[in-house]
Amino acid sequence: MSALQGHPQRWLILGVICLAQLTVLLDNTVLNVAIPSLTRELHAETSDIQWMINAYSLVQSGLLLTAGGAADRYGRKKMLIVGLVLFGAGSLVAGLSDTTGQLIAARAGMGVGGALLLTTTLAVVMQIFTAEDQPRAIGIWAAVNALGFAAGPLIGGFLLNHFRWGAIFLINLPVAALALVAVVLLVPESRNPRGDRPDLLGALLSTIGMASLVFAIISGPGHGWTSGRVLLTAAVALVVLTVFAYWESRVPYPMLDLHFFRDRRFTGAVTGAVLITFGMGGALFLLTQHLQFVLGYGPLEAGLRTAPLALTVVALNFSGLSAKWSARLGTPVSIALGMVLMAAGLVSIAVLDTGHYAGTLVGLLLIGGGCAIANPAMAHAIMSAIPPEKAGVGAGINGTLAEFGNGLGVAVLGAVLTSRTPSAGLSAGLRTGQLVGAVAVLLGGLLAAALLRRAERADSGVLVA
Repeated sequence: MSALQGHPQRWLILGVICLAQLTVLLDNTVLNVAIPSLTRELHAETSDIQWMINAYSLVQSGLLLTAGGAADRYGRKKMLIVGLVLFGAGSLVAGLSDTTGQLIAARAGMGVGGALLLTTTLAVVMQIFTAEDQPRAIGIWAAVNALGFAAGPLIGGFLLNHFRWGAIFLINLPVAALALVAVVLLVPESRNPRGDRPDLLGALLSTIGMASLVFAIISGPGHGWTSGRVLLTAAVALVVLTVFAYWESRVPYPMLDLHFFRDRRFTGAVTGAVLITFGMGGALFLLTQHLQFVLGYGPLEAGLRTAPLALTVVALNFSGLSAKWSARLGTPVSIALGMVLMAAGLVSIAVLDTGHYAGTLVGLLLIGGGCAIANPAMAHAIMSAIPPEKAGVGAGINGTLAEFGNGLGVAVLGAVLTSRTPSAGLSAGLRTGQLVGAVAVLLGGLLAAALLRRAERADSGVLVA
């Protein structure tokens, strides 16, 4: 493989990687439309449903850093294969489950596979593409996220109209099998040439700490932010993650090299990513509420009407237009422009929509255009600030930020909605939440752009005040 040309089959391999990733992303959204069927057929209670959803997200978010480190050490192709096998096996068990306990356990197993897939796919992209091709490749990789967001509810609704609820999991099997064969035949192996010793304690601490943090965030709206459950798990997360940071600064072969945070490009991208995913994750959660409770659409209709957002992202990234614009504008300006468009879209939904879909449609198109420009630029900024041999850990950091920001956004903006609803009505609460999300997105974009601009000037030798 030529360092100047990249892997000769890199675009075909990217298609394989996106296929593997799509199985994970569909599963993140498809379960939501099956909740009534699960409640009816498995006699699932509200707590059971919550654990069916949370078991997957908790395990996946807790293991992202560990999965990335394992991919760097043991081989990214190898971990991609393991992830597909685990995800497929979990899907089979989930689809054939006849009790809530079995389904929850299967979802946890799928979370392990999902963590491996989300980290190794992006890490492989960084290995097989040249620096010139990476922005477009990451744009396509990011577009698959949007495609999964849009297609999940639609595929789930179609399957539930024709088959038993287990079909939403069994549909993963042929996709995973096809991806597995393609990965074995096409994807090249790559790993950290230094062969660092495994940081087992760091892996354990990061898993416990991140899982506890995400659990506290998702428990807050339902149990109260001052409840014993939330305060205890938040305290555990704080203590464990503090110990993790201390350990990583002392161990000779850390899983997460804390020196990354001295790189201004890295800290700028990380700061912006948290605020952006916070604003977007919470705002999109409110959008589904808006479509169903304000505009009166059913779940499937609401899913169809969010499709313009994803289709805009897919069109701009698959065509390469967003990558061309980013190359001309540069990373800081691309991120700032994308965030301005996304914030404008959220404001459009909050202000222009007076009971009709037109204002929402304008907002969705603006958000889609902003996502297409900013998200790949942000991911590329994070990944390019990390040495290539640590690409798996970089992908783990990127995924962890997305999980953390989304979860926090849903929790906090959901709390805004709840606090506003009794006195001002649902529509007012949704509007306030969207505006708060818009402010977070705008501030995140401007802050990230400023930090990245300073980093570029410092790297080029220009004196920064």
